Amino acid sequence: MATDKYISLYGLLASYLLVFVGHFKLSFCFSSKNFNLSGRDGIHWSSAGATWYGSPDGAGSDGGSCGYGNAVSEPPFSSLVTGIGPSLYKSGKECGACYQVKCTKHPSCSGKPVRVVITDFCPGGLCASDSAHFDLSFTAFGAMAISSEEDTLRDAGILEIRYARVACDYSGKTIAFHVDQGSNPNYFAVLIEFEEGDGDLASVYLKEASSDEWRPMQQSWGAIWKLDAGVALRPPFSIQLTSRYSGETLAAKDVIPDGWKPGSMYKSVVNFP
Repeated sequence: MATDKYISLYGLLASYLLVFVGHFKLSFCFSSKNFNLSGRDGIHWSSAGATWYGSPDGAGSDGGSCGYGNAVSEPPFSSLVTGIGPSLYKSGKECGACYQVKCTKHPSCSGKPVRVVITDFCPGGLCASDSAHFDLSFTAFGAMAISSEEDTLRDAGILEIRYARVACDYSGKTIAFHVDQGSNPNYFAVLIEFEEGDGDLASVYLKEASSDEWRPMQQSWGAIWKLDAGVALRPPFSIQLTSRYSGETLAAKDVIPDGWKPGSMYKSVVNFP
């Protein structure tokens, strides 16, 4: 009888050990590349402050500190954009990241989430003092309201909202490369737009024609990346992108053609899943 009890006890301990080891292995096998931006169990909401800025026609500033220019008022941004406080802007590294925002504490709030894209920086005031703050465009702020009560909600001026990081969705658009006006044969800078999924980038590399070397580009400011080669670069250029959150990598082969021009936009045939 005593022997049977010891055998049962050892069996139970062995079972617990297997469960623990299995959990331990699963924990170390977890990869952030497979992690859903919205959270594995649904969207994870946090609290933030919100204000609005810019003209009544809706896009905040003309482009903002991320460098998107007039594109912020056009599809797919469609003025649903935001400036962001330092805690989320991260020196421009979060340009292009997408969030859902919603308000529930004002009578004119609809409670429905609105997807916005970071296109600008809000450096001071409540943007700096709040743990997180969204300085939304006129359009985006009003989009949180019950229909026909947009102006009433804007009149509130300052709101407490809920926000969550989500994947970007540009309805099947491919990544576009807008060559900076200051580019020349020895210096190449490019604004990168419409990255689906994470929306922001960890690294960018450029490869010249007839070369196997991927040369690292540096973030110049906002969503603009640069390569100051010091010697003439040989187009066409392929550009390799790695997303910041998931670590996914893709390459746009020969996306910048021979004869490229500053100020021109070149569309790739690729995007993140």
